[in-house]
Amino acid sequence: MADITIYHNPRCSKSRQTLELLKENSISPEIILYLETPPSKPELQTLLIKLGISARQLLRSSEEAYKTGNLADDSLSEDQLIDAMLAEPKLIERPIVVAGDRAVLGRPPENALDLI
Repeated sequence: MADITIYHNPRCSKSRQTLELLKENSISPEIILYLETPPSKPELQTLLIKLGISARQLLRSSEEAYKTGNLADDSLSEDQLIDAMLAEPKLIERPIVVAGDRAVLGRPPENALDLI
């Protein structure tokens, strides 16, 4: 089985539940506290490819930075949305669980089981 990585926010209940679910299945993932250690632009672009979603789909629209950054504007490019997430990592939906060339969002946490 490929190594498992979780982009984790310990303050998020879904992130905590996903991590617990992995541990219950005998998986000790690499934990990246992405608010403290945000991904680089190439890493975030790779995560989007592995997730199979657009940058807009990874944005947390409930965050204040989403509103103040006017990120609902449909004319913003994929690159601009990625740059916004890099500037404000709170905008990145979580948790992201990665195994090899595949990734899932842990919403619901059971999505992570698709990788094991």
